[in-house]
Amino acid sequence: MKPAPFRIVRPHDIASAVAQLRQLGDGAKVMAGGQSLGPMLNLRLATPDVVVDISGIAALKSVREEPGHVVYGALVTHADVEDGRVPDVGEHVLRRVAAGIAYRAVRNRGTMGGSLSHADPAADWVNALSALDAAVEIEGPAGRRTLALSAFLTGALSTALGEGEFVVAVRVPKLPASARFGYAKHCRKVGEFAHAVGALVVDPTAGTARALMGAIDAPPLVLADARILFGGAIDGDFAARFDAEAAGAALAAAGLADAVDRHIHVEVLRRAVRQAAGLFSPETRSAA
Repeated sequence: MKPAPFRIVRPHDIASAVAQLRQLGDGAKVMAGGQSLGPMLNLRLATPDVVVDISGIAALKSVREEPGHVVYGALVTHADVEDGRVPDVGEHVLRRVAAGIAYRAVRNRGTMGGSLSHADPAADWVNALSALDAAVEIEGPAGRRTLALSAFLTGALSTALGEGEFVVAVRVPKLPASARFGYAKHCRKVGEFAHAVGALVVDPTAGTARALMGAIDAPPLVLADARILFGGAIDGDFAARFDAEAAGAALAAAGLADAVDRHIHVEVLRRAVRQAAGLFSPETRSAA
């Protein structure tokens, strides 16, 4: 199938993109790398009158480091992260996630901001960056605002973007040297979207942990204080005290009714926990 007819415009700066989106209204869709919107156009799941292609805006490809954060332009590609062309927030943290996204052809063009804007519950950046407590910078007719991902992701394929707004940057906290990161997913085959995602950011020195279970047809389930999964405390032996029943109960409370689905999600999180503890190989691409 081919897309319905549409017109394409290519602004060269952020201000022009905002002005065009404001003028075009609901009949316009923003395209970054096109790896999500392209298939939707071909399947006629999206039928915009105009596509606003922001891929030529140089400012959206920049990266800056701030105290405590790395700020990635929305057009930073998965391959930019995978290949180390941009700084990471910890040792092989985002690089590991990026390397497991789809196929290399997709990673060459797919963008961090585009993935978050599409808001697929199974997408790696949606889950990994939620686990890392990232935020997005949004530009629109009223200026720039910043939203935590927990507020930005309002549902499956749904975000808090208003009319004429689009993501211009992603703010990701740097991990302290004592922190550890685990990320695992379950796929039927390499390159496919995940059916379950688990992530853990843990700092045994500080006694803190943040856990995530994703790909649940909704924004990811984030346990900002995940000590409940480890008997109430975090120390160097945290992996041995992972409480699968507590993880399953959290999923049930979030509305995941099927016991088999809950089991799969809990076991994927267990892999992330073991990975963070150095007990499980950081393999994000394999099928479970």
